[in-house]
Amino acid sequence: MLGLLAAPAAAAAGAWRPRAAAPAGTLFAALAFAAALAASLAARGEGVVLPWAPSLGASFAVKMDGLAALYSLLATGIGLVVLVYSAGYLPLHLEHQGRPASEGVGFYFFVLLFMGSMVGLAMAQDLILIFLFWDLTAIASYYLIGYDRHREESRASAMMSLLVTGITAVLLLVGALLLYASHGTFSVPELAGRVEPGALLASAGLLVLLAAFAKSAQAPFHFWLPRAMAAPTPVSAYLHSAAMVAAGVLLVGRLYPILAQSEALLAVMSAVGLLSMGLGGVLALTRDTLKQLLAYSTVAQYGYVVFMYGLGGRYGAAGAAFYVIAHALAKSALFLSAGAVTEATGEDRLSRLGGLWSKMPLLAASSGLAAAGLAALPLTIGFFKDEFFFAAALERGALFGGLAVLSASVTLAYTWRFWSGIFLGRPAAEPGRVAGKLVWPVVLLGALVLFGGLLPGPFAALAGAAAASSLGEPAGAVQVAYHLDARPENLLALAAYALGAAIVVSRPAWEPAARLFARAGEAAGPERAYRVGLRLLNLLSDRGHELEVRDLRGRIAGILLPAGVLVGLGLLATPTVGVFRFGEVGADDLPLLIALAAAAGAALATCLTVRHLTLALVISSAGFSVALVYGFLGAPDVALVAVLVETILTLLLLATMRLIPPGVLRRGARISARQARLKAAVAVVAGMFALAVSWSTFSQPAIQRGAYERLIALTPEAHGKDVVTVTLADFRGLDTLGEITVVALALLGVATLLARGRLP
Repeated sequence: MLGLLAAPAAAAAGAWRPRAAAPAGTLFAALAFAAALAASLAARGEGVVLPWAPSLGASFAVKMDGLAALYSLLATGIGLVVLVYSAGYLPLHLEHQGRPASEGVGFYFFVLLFMGSMVGLAMAQDLILIFLFWDLTAIASYYLIGYDRHREESRASAMMSLLVTGITAVLLLVGALLLYASHGTFSVPELAGRVEPGALLASAGLLVLLAAFAKSAQAPFHFWLPRAMAAPTPVSAYLHSAAMVAAGVLLVGRLYPILAQSEALLAVMSAVGLLSMGLGGVLALTRDTLKQLLAYSTVAQYGYVVFMYGLGGRYGAAGAAFYVIAHALAKSALFLSAGAVTEATGEDRLSRLGGLWSKMPLLAASSGLAAAGLAALPLTIGFFKDEFFFAAALERGALFGGLAVLSASVTLAYTWRFWSGIFLGRPAAEPGRVAGKLVWPVVLLGALVLFGGLLPGPFAALAGAAAASSLGEPAGAVQVAYHLDARPENLLALAAYALGAAIVVSRPAWEPAARLFARAGEAAGPERAYRVGLRLLNLLSDRGHELEVRDLRGRIAGILLPAGVLVGLGLLATPTVGVFRFGEVGADDLPLLIALAAAAGAALATCLTVRHLTLALVISSAGFSVALVYGFLGAPDVALVAVLVETILTLLLLATMRLIPPGVLRRGARISARQARLKAAVAVVAGMFALAVSWSTFSQPAIQRGAYERLIALTPEAHGKDVVTVTLADFRGLDTLGEITVVALALLGVATLLARGRLP
């Protein structure tokens, strides 16, 4: 609750005084972290389930289990550190761009909105609720990535991230609907007990995994993450190391009891994880821009996590959770270090940096601890993340163990390249003074990396509880400790250090090939496909817009024709045996049939009439015929309203035609043979669409109980004879009154401007 309240609280403080947004947001983030910590310590597996949409099977179901505790603590803890850093970074960022301090309020609002959404996503136990928070994180990240909206690069990067993660979010919803259609629930724990291996699980699970891969920047969706580095540094440190990309693997962990029942889905996770590890690692070795290097390393690091989930077993689930913790602490510190260095020197490229150890010793030491943690060196929390990684890989065989060593060695190589390129070597840039708020958050995170290496117990317990939630079964304590022996994990770690050092030393030998690979990916990779697809969609949209706005017929056809085609495709894909039935027609139905025949005849006549006056009269006769239908159905009040509306509309239409020159009307009445055929085709498709929907609805009404039963029961209390009357009188009347008020105010404004000569 505090997480969701933090964003509006910061916005309210910023509206009062812009500089108050930072302390208010930081205070609420601290309270949210304290609440998450207290809840995780006191968690007993209990949750809250409130009816949300009972007729749809959706509920507001949240629970502070081990997985929720892990990601809630990361979202609020790293978020708190980033907010402290932002208090020193953002004023300088706005000052460099000549922007007022008031624009910082929106930054804090969306950071805190993301934090609250991430906490909600971590605790959600219902697929529809998960989808809701999933989309909230996408919206918040869009505004944060595009925070520097005056820059085209920022706007394009924000749109890319929104399209990639937003479109694939639809796949998550489709997968949830498939599971609901088969098992009758959106509850994740209930689904875990009902699903069975098969084609349905494989199809729905693959859709869910695609959404998770896109969010966590896994290949082939990885290209959006490096582009998102156009965001300010605190955004990169939060979203792209510990929050947004973590949401993807959080989804995998939450649905793991379901996904793990399919060997095919586990194989997909292993393959995608391996591909992302290799691709991200190689590209990280070729980047010169600091944040680009870290972004590609994030692709590789979350590839580790996905790979471990694919390996399965207790080591895989616990290792994935522990890896997320270690990576969040180390990578957020490195992102913040990059921002501090860029602020101090004005440079963001490795080729223009170096030798800053003597000028910035505290930052160098703190970021060095973070780099050591990412590279999995002893005495850091990262050492144990690789120990889990090696243990999980060895369970699947020597080949997987070898791939794990290769991946770990590449991690050491690009981590060394990042840190040594900034702090070692000859000085290339003279740093200025750096505010303490840009350094002390890095010091804190570096200290936590060291603390986790010396006392890993609390982090291991948190990872073990998260693994228990992912496996859907109780798990024993996860034991981590240093063992000075020749066990396989230690041997693989030594091999990774040696191979990593060899990669660093042999850079001149492999660098040309790596850069050629990177250029080939830019020329023919998924980002190229994204840009070509986006350009084609824009051309299609422009063409459709031209056809739609050409005339009124085009606009109507642009709505009715696609709707009819989509409904037709849906009917073809849906079993309809026994759905469409004929009812009995008796003598009592004769007046109703005559009225319906008159309405149908009038509607048909509109397709054969070209004169505007006749057309207006024919259209009104169709409306009056429908009013008769209402009368025969026992709704005289609705019939009276329909007659009144049709009369007024007909008079308005005739009055408007009177103002149009006759020559214009005659030209508009000329319809070519091609236009006539097009009108007929649109009319047929739209008519079949209306027939299929109405016939199927009345042939087999929904059997589930709906809100209409409650409305019928409450009708006597509203002193009405039927639901329609009460709705029109109590709700539609108020709605119409509001619409009339809006129109009256608009007319008053227009009249005022006309009186003052303000309008041409």
